[in-house]
Formats: sequence, C-alpha cells, structure tokens
Amino acid sequence: MQATVTVTPAQLPELLLHVAVVRPVFLWGAPGIGKSSLVREFADSLGLECVTLLGTQLAPEDLIGVPELVNGRSRFAPPESIARAEPYCLFLDELNASAPEVQKAFYSLILDRRIGTYELPAGSVVIGAGNRATDNALARPMASALLNRLVHVHLRASADDWLKWAAANGIHPWIVDYLVQRPDHLWSPPPKTEEPFSSPRAWHMLSDVLLSCGDDVTDETIAMLAFGTLTATHASAFRAYVKTVRHAYDLEAVLKGEAPWPRRPEERDLLYFLAEAFRARLIKELPADKRGSSDRGRDLGFRAKTLLVELAEISLECAQLVIANNADGAPALPTWFLVEVGRDVPRLMAARS
Repeated sequence: MQATVTVTPAQLPELLLHVAVVRPVFLWGAPGIGKSSLVREFADSLGLECVTLLGTQLAPEDLIGVPELVNGRSRFAPPESIARAEPYCLFLDELNASAPEVQKAFYSLILDRRIGTYELPAGSVVIGAGNRATDNALARPMASALLNRLVHVHLRASADDWLKWAAANGIHPWIVDYLVQRPDHLWSPPPKTEEPFSSPRAWHMLSDVLLSCGDDVTDETIAMLAFGTLTATHASAFRAYVKTVRHAYDLEAVLKGEAPWPRRPEERDLLYFLAEAFRARLIKELPADKRGSSDRGRDLGFRAKTLLVELAEISLECAQLVIANNADGAPALPTWFLVEVGRDVPRLMAARS
C-alpha cells in the first residue's frame, strides 16, 4: 500500500473523530511510529474502552466463536472480548499480518458491524492498523473485498508532534534536546537485515532505560543502550551529544571561539557530531543571497570559513561532511558560500569533487 496523502499524529485524532464514528478505518504506518498508542488515546478521548485484537495471534474461531445450542438449535456464540453490551473501540492491530482465513472472518464485523446474531452496540468504532510490505515487516496482501470495506489513512512520523508529546510525558531531557537539534533522527526506514532502527518507540525505550540507570550512567552503558535501540549512525551521534552535555562542550562555544574543535583521537565521535551540528546550523541560518543578508548572516559566513579551515586541518573528512551535497546531489549550502569556500579553501573543494 503506497501513501498518496499522509497525516501526522497531531492531525489523526480530528480525522478519526469524523471518519471512524461512521466508517471503519485502517491505519497504515511504519513500525514504531505510535499507531497503537494513538488509537488507544483516541478511544480514551471518546470515553470508550479500547479492546485490542492482534491479527497474528487469532484463529477464525476466535472471532466467530463456538457453536452452542439454544432451544434445540445451534448458533455461534461470539467471544466475551467482542460481545459487549456497552459501546467500545474495537482495535484490530496487525490486521493485514493475519492469515487469509482470519481476514475473511473480519468481513462481517468490519462492514456490517456484526458476528452471527451479535451486533456491535451503537456508538462503537472499528479501527484496524498494520505495517506496509515496504517496511520489511510481516504483512500479507489484503484481499480486495476487505480492502474495500475500510477507509485507509497513512500515518507518518512527525518530530514536532513527538517532541511536544515527549515534553509532557517525562522523556529523558538528553533525548528531547538531541532531537530538537536533529529531528531527522527521530525515524529511519526499517533495515532489510535484523538490526535496531530509530523510531519514536525506540527513542521512548532508550529514554526509559536511561531514566532507570540514573545520571551517573557510564559512557560505555550509554553506548550499549543506544546501539541496542537505534540506527548505528544515530546511536553514535547521540553518544557524542551526551559527551558534549557532560563536558559543557557545544557548538555554540566553538562558533564563539570559546572552545576549539576537539582534536584527540578518542574524541573523534564528538568531532563528527559537532561537524554535523555545524552543517545543520549553516543550512538553517546562512542566507540564500549574500547581497540581501543581515550583518549576522554575513558574520556567520565569515566565521564558518575560518572554522572550516581549522576543521580541515584536523579531519578533512569532517570538513567535507559540512559542505557535502544532499542525498539527491543538490547543494545543501548557498552557492555564494560554496564559491567563497572554493576560493579561500581550494583543497577542501578539490577533495569534495
């Protein structure tokens, strides 16, 4: 299932409020971006109990129920978890990962809101969720008959939404501060191999274990926890960020000339982190056109060239990282700045090409 239009976690509740109350909804999204939590929060906002059924753990009879005799006739008695007297939110998690027979068993429940003679109470809502095949997760093709019974909504991760949530839910301040600086590290595509990858859920897990370890957690433990929950590049950068926090060594001090670039071999991960932060600052604050720039913008450009010379003397690779093109090959920094760098630091530009 490919997304044409996506929504953020902040946009989802209002959408569900208008759609899920009249039609069943299927929520698509990558693993770990908060689909299940958002559905439970939506149910709470309506004052409904959220009953979750995991498609991967069900057999058809778990939905249809077992036969019983009533007045000499048999009928299927639906399970107690589904057959409720009061309205509720029925959350069919991992629906598209369930076996075809289980998916078929959901048809009448999703479209007609009934199983056998039991009908969902008025005011109940039905929401399904699942990962996409492109996420390298367990996902079976959804039959067209089932696909056509649902309104499909595609959820994407949003750093702004997650950071607002994190600030109000006790997420470790190191993680909040780091993702404010590197919101692009909140989520990474699931890898094709069996290895950790970054997601809102992964950052939440890292926060929980860091809070459990306390402020005196060692650098070695931080490294083990970060590499055990995040994409390797993100884990390395986060570990370097924690070093800057603990040693009061940040980019601002380097920009102001109050601290030099770290030079020791054991500080190489710190140097890479600062170089990436330096690049992000230049992308954000350098003016696109020097002629119309403010004094602050011109001062930053002048200072940046000096810092690039110093950085190249320590690590040409890190200096190249600062001025590198984007993944699509387009320049990340303004053309006027790159021209001046080529004039003032020709060996850096030569190495870049």
